[in-house]
Amino acid sequence: MEREGAGAPSRVGTMRAAKDYYQILGVGRQADEKEIKKAYRRLARKYHPDVNPGDKVAEEKFKDISEAYEVLSDPKRRAQYDKFGHLGAGWERMAEAGPGASGGGGWQQAPPGFDIGAGLGDLFESLFGQRGGMGGEMFRARGQDVEYPVEVTLEEAYRGTQRVIAMQTPEGGVRRLEVKIPPGVAEGSRVRMAGQGGPGIGGGPAGDLYLVVHVLPHPQFERKGDDLYVEVPVTFPEAALGAQVEVPTMQGRVTVTIPPGSSSGRLLRLARMGMPHLRGGGAGDEYVRLKITVPRNLSAEERQLVERLRDLRPENPRAR
Repeated sequence: MEREGAGAPSRVGTMRAAKDYYQILGVGRQADEKEIKKAYRRLARKYHPDVNPGDKVAEEKFKDISEAYEVLSDPKRRAQYDKFGHLGAGWERMAEAGPGASGGGGWQQAPPGFDIGAGLGDLFESLFGQRGGMGGEMFRARGQDVEYPVEVTLEEAYRGTQRVIAMQTPEGGVRRLEVKIPPGVAEGSRVRMAGQGGPGIGGGPAGDLYLVVHVLPHPQFERKGDDLYVEVPVTFPEAALGAQVEVPTMQGRVTVTIPPGSSSGRLLRLARMGMPHLRGGGAGDEYVRLKITVPRNLSAEERQLVERLRDLRPENPRAR
Protein backbone atom coordinates (compact mmCIF):
# COMPACT_ATOMS: atom_id res chain seq x y z
CA MET A 1 0.00 0.00 0.00
CA GLU A 2 1.41 3.41 -0.96
CA ARG A 3 1.82 6.04 1.71
CA GLU A 4 0.86 9.66 1.34
CA GLY A 5 3.70 11.90 0.23
CA ALA A 6 5.30 13.37 -2.84
CA GLY A 7 4.28 11.43 -5.90
CA ALA A 8 2.00 9.08 -3.99
CA PRO A 9 -1.80 9.37 -4.33
CA SER A 10 -3.77 9.78 -1.11
CA ARG A 11 -5.74 6.69 -0.11
CA VAL A 12 -7.59 8.53 2.63
CA GLY A 13 -8.99 10.96 0.10
CA THR A 14 -10.83 8.12 -1.67
CA MET A 15 -12.74 6.98 1.41
CA ARG A 16 -16.39 7.81 1.96
CA ALA A 17 -17.49 9.85 4.91
CA ALA A 18 -18.06 7.82 8.05
CA LYS A 19 -21.58 6.45 8.50
CA ASP A 20 -23.49 6.17 11.74
CA TYR A 21 -25.38 2.92 11.33
CA TYR A 22 -27.41 3.54 14.47
CA GLN A 23 -28.55 6.90 13.13
CA ILE A 24 -29.41 5.38 9.74
CA LEU A 25 -31.74 2.87 11.41
CA GLY A 26 -33.02 5.44 13.90
CA VAL A 27 -32.11 3.41 17.02
CA GLY A 28 -29.93 4.08 20.04
CA ARG A 29 -26.54 2.48 20.55
CA GLN A 30 -27.99 0.28 23.29
CA ALA A 31 -30.77 -1.06 21.04
CA ASP A 32 -31.26 -4.82 21.21
CA GLU A 33 -31.60 -7.22 18.31
CA LYS A 34 -35.40 -6.98 18.33
CA GLU A 35 -35.39 -3.16 18.11
CA ILE A 36 -32.84 -3.21 15.28
CA LYS A 37 -34.81 -5.77 13.30
CA LYS A 38 -38.08 -3.87 13.78
CA ALA A 39 -36.48 -0.61 12.62
CA TYR A 40 -35.00 -2.28 9.56
CA ARG A 41 -38.27 -3.93 8.50
CA ARG A 42 -40.10 -0.59 8.74
CA LEU A 43 -37.50 1.32 6.74
CA ALA A 44 -36.96 -1.45 4.17
CA ARG A 45 -40.63 -1.47 3.30
CA LYS A 46 -40.65 2.30 2.98
CA TYR A 47 -37.56 2.75 0.80
CA HIS A 48 -37.38 -0.48 -1.22
CA PRO A 49 -36.84 0.26 -4.96
CA ASP A 50 -39.94 -1.72 -5.93
CA VAL A 51 -42.04 0.55 -3.74
CA ASN A 52 -40.30 3.66 -5.12
CA PRO A 53 -39.60 2.86 -8.80
CA GLY A 54 -37.12 5.25 -10.38
CA ASP A 55 -36.44 7.10 -7.12
CA LYS A 56 -32.64 7.24 -6.83
CA VAL A 57 -32.74 8.87 -3.41
CA ALA A 58 -34.91 6.06 -2.03
CA GLU A 59 -32.61 3.49 -3.64
CA GLU A 60 -29.54 4.97 -1.92
CA LYS A 61 -31.39 5.08 1.39
CA PHE A 62 -32.32 1.44 0.99
CA LYS A 63 -28.68 0.52 0.35
CA ASP A 64 -27.56 2.37 3.48
CA ILE A 65 -30.35 0.80 5.53
CA SER A 66 -29.43 -2.69 4.32
CA GLU A 67 -25.74 -2.10 4.98
CA ALA A 68 -26.46 -0.81 8.48
CA TYR A 69 -28.67 -3.78 9.31
CA GLU A 70 -26.19 -6.30 7.93
CA VAL A 71 -23.58 -5.00 10.35
CA LEU A 72 -25.68 -4.31 13.45
CA SER A 73 -27.64 -7.58 13.24
CA ASP A 74 -24.42 -9.61 13.46
CA PRO A 75 -23.07 -9.55 17.05
CA LYS A 76 -19.45 -10.00 15.89
CA ARG A 77 -19.62 -7.32 13.22
CA ARG A 78 -21.51 -4.99 15.54
CA ALA A 79 -18.79 -5.36 18.19
CA GLN A 80 -16.14 -4.55 15.56
CA TYR A 81 -18.15 -1.55 14.36
CA ASP A 82 -18.63 -0.27 17.91
CA LYS A 83 -14.87 -0.55 18.41
CA PHE A 84 -13.54 0.74 15.09
CA GLY A 85 -16.43 2.69 13.57
CA HIS A 86 -17.38 2.82 9.88
CA LEU A 87 -14.54 1.64 7.65
CA GLY A 88 -15.36 3.44 4.41
CA ALA A 89 -15.00 2.40 0.79
CA GLY A 90 -11.19 2.22 0.91
CA TRP A 91 -11.08 -0.36 3.68
CA GLU A 92 -10.76 -3.39 1.38
CA ARG A 93 -7.64 -1.93 -0.23
CA MET A 94 -6.15 -1.18 3.19
CA ALA A 95 -6.90 -4.73 4.33
CA GLU A 96 -4.87 -6.13 1.45
CA ALA A 97 -1.74 -4.38 2.76
CA GLY A 98 -1.89 -6.42 5.96
CA PRO A 99 -1.16 -5.48 9.56
CA GLY A 100 0.83 -2.34 10.19
CA ALA A 101 -0.03 -0.62 6.89
CA SER A 102 -0.77 3.07 7.24
CA GLY A 103 -2.82 5.39 5.10
CA GLY A 104 -2.02 8.81 6.41
CA GLY A 105 -3.87 8.23 9.65
CA GLY A 106 -6.21 5.54 8.23
CA TRP A 107 -6.97 2.10 9.67
CA GLN A 108 -3.95 0.10 10.79
CA GLN A 109 -5.48 -3.23 9.75
CA ALA A 110 -8.76 -4.80 8.75
CA PRO A 111 -10.80 -6.17 11.64
CA PRO A 112 -10.91 -9.96 11.14
CA GLY A 113 -14.07 -11.47 9.73
CA PHE A 114 -15.53 -8.15 8.51
CA ASP A 115 -16.82 -9.02 5.03
CA ILE A 116 -18.26 -5.81 3.59
CA GLY A 117 -18.98 -7.57 0.30
CA ALA A 118 -21.37 -10.09 1.83
CA GLY A 119 -24.68 -10.28 -0.06
CA LEU A 120 -28.11 -9.54 1.38
CA GLY A 121 -29.72 -12.84 0.37
CA ASP A 122 -29.38 -14.48 3.77
CA LEU A 123 -30.56 -11.26 5.37
CA PHE A 124 -33.86 -11.22 3.48
CA GLU A 125 -34.27 -14.97 3.88
CA SER A 126 -34.08 -14.66 7.66
CA LEU A 127 -36.38 -11.62 7.76
CA PHE A 128 -39.07 -12.50 5.26
CA GLY A 129 -38.83 -16.26 4.70
CA GLN A 130 -37.74 -16.02 1.07
CA ARG A 131 -34.33 -15.49 -0.43
CA GLY A 132 -33.85 -12.12 -2.08
CA GLY A 133 -31.54 -9.17 -2.45
CA MET A 134 -30.77 -6.01 -4.34
CA GLY A 135 -30.28 -7.84 -7.61
CA GLY A 136 -32.03 -11.14 -6.95
CA GLU A 137 -35.48 -12.47 -6.28
CA MET A 138 -37.72 -10.05 -4.39
CA PHE A 139 -38.61 -10.75 -0.78
CA ARG A 140 -42.25 -11.02 0.19
CA ALA A 141 -43.77 -8.36 2.40
CA ARG A 142 -47.33 -7.34 3.25
CA GLY A 143 -48.49 -3.99 1.84
CA GLN A 144 -49.05 -0.98 4.03
CA ASP A 145 -52.41 -0.29 5.67
CA VAL A 146 -54.06 2.90 4.44
CA GLU A 147 -56.44 5.25 6.29
CA TYR A 148 -59.04 7.26 4.36
CA PRO A 149 -61.24 9.90 6.07
CA VAL A 150 -64.97 9.79 5.30
CA GLU A 151 -67.68 12.28 6.37
CA VAL A 152 -71.26 11.07 6.86
CA THR A 153 -74.46 12.64 8.13
CA LEU A 154 -76.23 11.23 11.17
CA GLU A 155 -78.94 9.86 8.88
CA GLU A 156 -76.29 8.05 6.81
CA ALA A 157 -74.70 6.71 9.97
CA TYR A 158 -78.14 5.43 11.04
CA ARG A 159 -79.05 3.69 7.79
CA GLY A 160 -75.61 2.92 6.37
CA THR A 161 -74.40 4.33 3.09
CA GLN A 162 -71.92 3.98 0.23
CA ARG A 163 -69.08 6.11 -1.04
CA VAL A 164 -66.90 6.06 -4.13
CA ILE A 165 -63.38 7.00 -3.12
CA ALA A 166 -60.32 7.67 -5.27
CA MET A 167 -56.96 6.26 -4.23
CA GLN A 168 -53.61 6.93 -5.87
CA THR A 169 -51.72 3.89 -7.15
CA PRO A 170 -47.93 3.44 -6.79
CA GLU A 171 -47.65 4.17 -10.52
CA GLY A 172 -49.31 7.57 -10.06
CA GLY A 173 -52.70 6.57 -11.44
CA VAL A 174 -56.08 6.70 -9.72
CA ARG A 175 -58.03 3.69 -8.48
CA ARG A 176 -61.73 4.19 -7.74
CA LEU A 177 -63.31 2.01 -5.14
CA GLU A 178 -66.93 1.72 -4.01
CA VAL A 179 -67.06 1.19 -0.25
CA LYS A 180 -69.94 0.38 2.08
CA ILE A 181 -70.32 2.11 5.44
CA PRO A 182 -72.43 -0.04 7.78
CA PRO A 183 -75.30 1.25 9.94
CA GLY A 184 -74.32 2.37 13.42
CA VAL A 185 -70.92 3.91 12.71
CA ALA A 186 -69.89 6.57 15.23
CA GLU A 187 -67.38 9.39 15.32
CA GLY A 188 -63.91 7.89 14.87
CA SER A 189 -65.15 4.45 13.77
CA ARG A 190 -62.64 2.56 11.63
CA VAL A 191 -64.26 0.43 8.93
CA ARG A 192 -61.84 -2.19 7.62
CA MET A 193 -61.74 -3.09 3.92
CA ALA A 194 -59.52 -6.18 3.78
CA GLY A 195 -56.94 -6.28 1.00
CA GLN A 196 -57.76 -2.81 -0.34
CA GLY A 197 -54.70 -1.01 1.04
CA GLY A 198 -51.17 -0.70 -0.30
CA PRO A 199 -49.92 -3.39 -2.71
CA GLY A 200 -47.78 -6.20 -1.39
CA ILE A 201 -44.10 -6.51 -2.20
CA GLY A 202 -42.71 -9.51 -4.06
CA GLY A 203 -46.11 -11.17 -4.31
CA GLY A 204 -46.96 -10.52 -0.68
CA PRO A 205 -50.56 -9.79 0.37
CA ALA A 206 -51.99 -6.29 0.06
CA GLY A 207 -52.57 -4.19 3.15
CA ASP A 208 -55.99 -3.15 4.41
CA LEU A 209 -57.94 0.05 3.86
CA TYR A 210 -59.45 1.69 6.95
CA LEU A 211 -62.23 4.21 6.52
CA VAL A 212 -62.01 6.68 9.43
CA VAL A 213 -65.53 8.03 9.95
CA HIS A 214 -66.42 11.60 10.93
CA VAL A 215 -70.12 12.05 11.74
CA LEU A 216 -71.33 15.57 11.01
CA PRO A 217 -73.28 17.43 13.73
CA HIS A 218 -77.09 17.25 13.49
CA PRO A 219 -79.34 20.29 14.01
CA GLN A 220 -81.82 18.37 16.19
CA PHE A 221 -80.31 15.21 17.60
CA GLU A 222 -77.49 14.80 20.08
CA ARG A 223 -75.79 11.42 20.13
CA LYS A 224 -74.37 9.75 23.23
CA GLY A 225 -73.09 6.30 22.39
CA ASP A 226 -75.97 4.64 20.56
CA ASP A 227 -78.63 6.75 22.33
CA LEU A 228 -80.16 9.86 20.76
CA TYR A 229 -81.47 12.93 22.57
CA VAL A 230 -83.89 15.46 21.14
CA GLU A 231 -85.40 18.54 22.79
CA VAL A 232 -89.12 19.09 22.24
CA PRO A 233 -90.88 22.35 23.27
CA VAL A 234 -94.25 22.02 24.99
CA THR A 235 -96.70 24.59 26.35
CA PHE A 236 -97.46 25.04 30.03
CA PRO A 237 -100.99 23.60 29.66
CA GLU A 238 -99.57 20.53 27.81
CA ALA A 239 -97.03 19.95 30.57
CA ALA A 240 -99.55 20.60 33.37
CA LEU A 241 -102.53 18.74 31.97
CA GLY A 242 -100.79 16.14 29.83
CA ALA A 243 -101.01 15.86 26.06
CA GLN A 244 -100.05 13.89 23.00
CA VAL A 245 -97.43 15.52 20.76
CA GLU A 246 -95.44 14.52 17.70
CA VAL A 247 -91.68 14.20 18.06
CA PRO A 248 -88.97 13.52 15.46
CA THR A 249 -87.09 10.21 15.29
CA MET A 250 -84.67 8.72 12.77
CA GLN A 251 -87.62 6.67 11.50
CA GLY A 252 -89.92 9.66 11.06
CA ARG A 253 -92.28 11.51 13.38
CA VAL A 254 -94.09 9.54 16.08
CA THR A 255 -96.69 10.48 18.71
CA VAL A 256 -95.73 10.38 22.38
CA THR A 257 -97.79 10.96 25.49
CA ILE A 258 -96.74 13.68 27.92
CA PRO A 259 -97.80 12.72 31.44
CA PRO A 260 -99.72 15.38 33.42
CA GLY A 261 -97.54 17.47 35.70
CA SER A 262 -94.36 17.09 33.63
CA SER A 263 -91.58 19.54 34.39
CA SER A 264 -89.19 21.15 31.97
CA GLY A 265 -86.19 18.86 31.39
CA ARG A 266 -88.09 15.64 31.95
CA LEU A 267 -86.89 12.76 29.73
CA LEU A 268 -89.31 10.45 27.94
CA ARG A 269 -87.73 7.21 26.70
CA LEU A 270 -88.49 5.71 23.30
CA ALA A 271 -87.07 2.19 23.48
CA ARG A 272 -84.87 1.01 20.58
CA MET A 273 -85.46 4.19 18.59
CA GLY A 274 -81.80 5.23 18.78
CA MET A 275 -78.80 4.30 16.64
CA PRO A 276 -78.38 0.66 15.58
CA HIS A 277 -75.52 -1.20 17.26
CA LEU A 278 -72.59 -1.36 14.85
CA ARG A 279 -72.07 -5.06 15.37
CA GLY A 280 -75.78 -5.85 15.19
CA GLY A 281 -78.16 -7.03 17.87
CA GLY A 282 -80.58 -4.17 18.40
CA ALA A 283 -80.33 -0.42 18.83
CA GLY A 284 -80.01 2.29 21.42
CA ASP A 285 -82.87 4.39 22.76
CA GLU A 286 -84.15 7.86 21.97
CA TYR A 287 -84.79 10.30 24.81
CA VAL A 288 -87.22 13.19 24.41
CA ARG A 289 -86.28 16.10 26.64
CA LEU A 290 -89.26 18.37 27.40
CA LYS A 291 -88.80 22.14 27.36
CA ILE A 292 -91.71 24.21 28.66
CA THR A 293 -92.16 27.42 26.72
CA VAL A 294 -93.44 30.58 28.40
CA PRO A 295 -95.79 32.80 26.34
CA ARG A 296 -94.86 36.44 25.83
CA ASN A 297 -97.08 39.52 25.45
CA LEU A 298 -100.04 38.19 27.44
CA SER A 299 -103.42 39.70 26.79
CA ALA A 300 -105.33 41.20 29.71
CA GLU A 301 -107.56 38.12 29.96
CA GLU A 302 -104.60 35.74 29.84
CA ARG A 303 -102.84 37.69 32.53
CA GLN A 304 -105.89 37.54 34.78
CA LEU A 305 -106.08 33.77 34.31
CA VAL A 306 -102.39 33.32 35.20
CA GLU A 307 -102.81 35.55 38.26
CA ARG A 308 -105.87 33.52 39.26
CA LEU A 309 -103.80 30.30 38.99
CA ARG A 310 -101.07 31.89 41.09
CA ASP A 311 -103.57 32.75 43.79
CA LEU A 312 -104.98 29.25 43.74
CA ARG A 313 -101.51 27.68 43.93
CA PRO A 314 -99.53 29.85 46.37
CA GLU A 315 -96.75 27.22 46.72
CA ASN A 316 -93.05 28.05 46.58
CA PRO A 317 -91.11 25.29 44.73
CA ARG A 318 -87.81 26.81 45.87
CA ALA A 319 -88.74 26.12 49.49
CA ARG A 320 -88.09 22.43 48.81
